[in-house]
Amino acid sequence: MNVMTRPEAPDFAALIGKDRVHGSLYTDADIFRMELQRIWYRTWVYVGHESEVPKPFDFVTKSIGPQPIIMTRGADGQINLLQNRCPHRGNQVCTEAQGNARKFTCPFHNWTFANDGRLEATAFADGYKDQDMSALSLGKVTRVASYRGFVFGSFAADGPTLEEHLGGAAETLDRLCDSSPTGEVEITAGFLQHRVKANWKFVLENETDGYHPAFVHASVFKVTESGIGSLYGSKSTALTRDFGNGHTEIDLRPEFRLRDQPLSWFGTSPERLPDYVAAMEQAHGPEKAWQVMIDGTPHVMIFPNLFIAEIQIFVLQPRAVDDTVQHVTALQFKGAPDMNRRLRQQTMGSVGPAGFLLADDSEMYERTHRGVLSRDPEWLYLARGEHRERLDSDGFRVSHATDEVPSRGIWRHYRQIMEVA
Repeated sequence: MNVMTRPEAPDFAALIGKDRVHGSLYTDADIFRMELQRIWYRTWVYVGHESEVPKPFDFVTKSIGPQPIIMTRGADGQINLLQNRCPHRGNQVCTEAQGNARKFTCPFHNWTFANDGRLEATAFADGYKDQDMSALSLGKVTRVASYRGFVFGSFAADGPTLEEHLGGAAETLDRLCDSSPTGEVEITAGFLQHRVKANWKFVLENETDGYHPAFVHASVFKVTESGIGSLYGSKSTALTRDFGNGHTEIDLRPEFRLRDQPLSWFGTSPERLPDYVAAMEQAHGPEKAWQVMIDGTPHVMIFPNLFIAEIQIFVLQPRAVDDTVQHVTALQFKGAPDMNRRLRQQTMGSVGPAGFLLADDSEMYERTHRGVLSRDPEWLYLARGEHRERLDSDGFRVSHATDEVPSRGIWRHYRQIMEVA
């Protein structure tokens, strides 16, 4: 193994090798500030879901990295992504998590803005006589686009379209929506927030790391007798996949197809969800419905911040180099109340305040961040499964469920982005 030392300036070609990355990429505050500019404020970032603002003038507060964002639905039905900052003195104009409002009024000096961000009024307007105030509206995220109800924003004036950014990962969103009898998912169950003292990239990589579940989550799998542990064993037929553009997944469908049992992925059977099954068969036809219910929903990480974990979504928010918040909520399938009840219950059991899975992972994130602060060894080793990595029929890199294809794919994309000033 060649020994390389950390250069003084961030030379990403030197810091990111084919099978290893330098520990400073997780701990260097200067690199974190560069990430904000080159990733979070330049690429497409998931912000929210259209179902969170179903009616005109609905709003919900969100974020892009540390930046506070207000997502609104205008009178014309369009989704707006506004920066939550008054152009006068910088005060946040919206303090509620969600609601319905035609206007936002800054609590500091009473400037008032329309739901789409336009400045409508100022207090004691005679103080601004003959001044052009037209440019003093709330800032907007430059580009806004939606795919299957998932809303993304980009501060960059130009660049790839959202469809180009999603690439092959778009199919996983299609697959998710196919699991709803109406073809639509809803984000209506409310969010939990989990904060960890760790770099956001530890979380990003872990979401599609199939090497850890058999060990980190062993006690949960044993107690619940869920059969999940075998999906990540050495004999599993499941795959890891690199879609490119930083998007990765653990594809569990090969295992579920071997079982050939509808809803096995959800730990249940058609007999326990008869209304859902009937609605799926009516929507898709019996044959396709059966296949969709065998395959289950995806386990995919859409770079840089949207993780779909079969029954729930996680939205990553980096706050500092060692401070990350995960916003978590249960997925809900429009038109499937019996399914949705179980989705909420299982989400609370796994990632709720007394849940099991996220507590395990959070401990690992923080231990890893503390550990990587040690100076020796300098490098993190990511070579697992290189010898059996191959291309699938769509040209994407795949390998065994426990292999580090996702981490290598993430870091290849990361280097490409970070090397563009």
